[in-house]
Amino acid sequence: MHPTPVQFTTDVRKKANPGDLLFCVRGSTTGRMNWADQEYAIGRGLAAIRHRDGDDFQHFVRAVIELKLPELLAAATGSTFPNVGRDQLLDIPASIPPKGEQRVISRFFKDIDDKIEINRRINQTLEAMAQAIFKSWFVDFDPVKAKIAAKQEGRDPLRAAMSAISGKLDAELDALLPEQYAQLAATAVLFPDEMEESELGEIPKGWAFQSAETLAEVGIGKTPPRKEPQWFTEGEGDWRWVSIKDMGASGVFQQRSSEFLTADAVSRFNVRVVPDRTVLLSFKLTIGRVAITDGSMVTNEAIAHFKLSSDDAISSEYLYLYLKGFDYSTLGSTSSIADAVNSKTIREMPITVASRDLIDRFTKSVAPLFEEIRNRQNEIASLISTRDALLPKLLSGEIEVPV
Repeated sequence: MHPTPVQFTTDVRKKANPGDLLFCVRGSTTGRMNWADQEYAIGRGLAAIRHRDGDDFQHFVRAVIELKLPELLAAATGSTFPNVGRDQLLDIPASIPPKGEQRVISRFFKDIDDKIEINRRINQTLEAMAQAIFKSWFVDFDPVKAKIAAKQEGRDPLRAAMSAISGKLDAELDALLPEQYAQLAATAVLFPDEMEESELGEIPKGWAFQSAETLAEVGIGKTPPRKEPQWFTEGEGDWRWVSIKDMGASGVFQQRSSEFLTADAVSRFNVRVVPDRTVLLSFKLTIGRVAITDGSMVTNEAIAHFKLSSDDAISSEYLYLYLKGFDYSTLGSTSSIADAVNSKTIREMPITVASRDLIDRFTKSVAPLFEEIRNRQNEIASLISTRDALLPKLLSGEIEVPV
């Protein structure tokens, strides 16, 4: 929705005001848009656009640009990447309805965008909750350390672990309902009360580091010959074909792709089909993007997938959170990380594995969070589809706008 500023200047040449539509005009990101939530200094790769009549009409401006974007990009100059000039933006041909209709159309698209943004923020919160539990249990080992400290201090290790898991003070545990207390105790008892050395540092006793290929069937995607365009389609097709760019816009669950492969391409070139609820990881050029498939799909060769079964020692939720927090710089020197990471490196990645009972209990605790994220992503996709379908009809006057 808004930029994430990472650079600052004291020499402002061009400025965007709060509420301006920000439009990328050059490079590989040409055509991307979001909104200025504060004053920004903007570089030459960005345009700040504002309706002459103010904020009430801003989403109408964006709707016009969205509708004309394919034509705008097709006309953009530049040998390697497109470059949209000021005159091209100013001269976009569009049918402009009266101000009253513009305001209603703007409000309509703003309401949809606001709902999409609310869902995205809720999903960020839900994912952060799952990540916090994972980090506490399997990275910081809080329940294990609480047991160790309690033993040294002569306190009850089980109660200490229960406090570490729930965030409740010792006295608050007694106020829990019997069923809640029993469930919390059943989880706490699964954590060891000792640490031991491993080849990768201290871990709880009885846990281990295992390579990815011993825990999952690790597969790599494939790209049919680009010189043979009959294997590819855009907009729709037999198989969603996921790229790293698609993963960058996916959220937790990978649902959409910008390109598709035909069924003949998948069969002819032996492209691996990735099942539903399989973890994806980008490992070339952009390393460390992670998602879970929402339905069956295929990927290109820059993406690895980790096929799990219900009998495996870890779950998709566990693996997703582990890979999201993994330090990929450990797989190669920081100067050559893009070259150092290959399919062999990915298959040999070390993954922390606790007891099966503990991982099952963890998965059960976070599964509702992931399911809610999936539902909200589906709602976002539905809203986007509705918006895109109505966009040309509203702007062309095919659908009348009550003022």
